Amino acid sequence: MELSVVVSTLNDRERLPSCLDALGGRTPSSTEIIVVNGPSSDGTTGVVRDRDDVDVLVEISERNPGVSRNAGLELATGDAIAFLDGEYTIDHSWYPAIEGAMADETDVVTGPITGGSDRERDRSPRRIGGRTVTEFHGDNVAFERSVLKALDGFDEYLVQESECDCAHRVAGLEYEVSWDAAMAARREVGTDGGRADPDWGATYRSLSYRLAKNYGPRPSVFARTVGSALRDGAGGVRRLAAGEATPTGWVSDGVDVTENIARGLWDGVRARYADRSSRRNPNGLSERHDRAVRVYDRR
Repeated sequence: MELSVVVSTLNDRERLPSCLDALGGRTPSSTEIIVVNGPSSDGTTGVVRDRDDVDVLVEISERNPGVSRNAGLELATGDAIAFLDGEYTIDHSWYPAIEGAMADETDVVTGPITGGSDRERDRSPRRIGGRTVTEFHGDNVAFERSVLKALDGFDEYLVQESECDCAHRVAGLEYEVSWDAAMAARREVGTDGGRADPDWGATYRSLSYRLAKNYGPRPSVFARTVGSALRDGAGGVRRLAAGEATPTGWVSDGVDVTENIARGLWDGVRARYADRSSRRNPNGLSERHDRAVRVYDRR
């Protein structure tokens, strides 16, 4: 197996070396390492360029994980391509898990992310719109190259959770996602132990967009989106009662969610008809070639 690993990083010069050290020590020397950086302002570029174990460094100007992954995918040459966040380190079983999956002709393989303070999201298979969808970690997943070609990479419209959209499209093309606990990546605890407040507007714009794009303007799409918003709104009421939120903030979040649901549904329907093929990706890898601001290629 020829493996390419696309490592995405943003202002993470302190933890990125641990990620690269683990890749260098726990994967074969033939593994292709591509770091996609940016737009960082903490000297990450210098840290990467001082190393001799990175094959390609790509500088980008957009804070969009989908753009970062596509920028690395565009330059990757392996017959299997993995995506990993620069703040994670891998265990010794990570590479053998990918190698075994690809030997068994697995389409997509993913594993858990451990450590840190965030609770693991439920990624068990769900039945949506007549298809079985298994979500995966966009920051710890490996694809057989032909799968990414069929998908045309990630949808760059989405500023977050483009991997969720990808999972729907993987299911639509009838590829299978395998979960392997041995393919574990470890998140180091942050320096302040804090957790950013969710961007509810972006969350619901992403949700409504990907449902409308992949399943069309059907009542179940609207019901699923609104139902999720009502559950989160009820959670906001509980935080309000506990003094953890303010009435102004709760109302502001509600307005933001409503506006973004409407925008996401509209853009999702437009995207569905912009790309009527089964891959459903009008904003994919093939649509542009100007993601990289600069490329340092040592191959």
